[in-house]
Amino acid sequence: MSQHNFENLDVRKRGCRLAVDVCVASYGSKDFALKDQIQRSALSIPSNIAEGAERSSDADFCRFLDYSAGSCGELRTQLMIHREVCRELGIDHFKNTPEMIEETREISKMLSSLHERISPK
Repeated sequence: MSQHNFENLDVRKRGCRLAVDVCVASYGSKDFALKDQIQRSALSIPSNIAEGAERSSDADFCRFLDYSAGSCGELRTQLMIHREVCRELGIDHFKNTPEMIEETREISKMLSSLHERISPK
């Protein structure tokens, strides 16, 4: 199998957009450990898609799609935790947190669909 053109994949484009949204939303956060972890999870989603697409087999690509899906679930969990911590402390959470959480759900579905399409039979 030849390499996939990851730059044209809608799921990667949406992952990049989400990563930008997360970085912008968390920019001013003083909780440096959580901010760093959230940003790294967000960046990992499209990065793993790109890395897998550049591998030499569909099986490798599928493995990296799994990593991306794992990062997507990790990001969703971190955003949910951050939202609850902010709620308990009575402070504002990241702008657009509910929308970002929903986007992780949509990206997870897209990753699963892509994985099914290219998975070696």
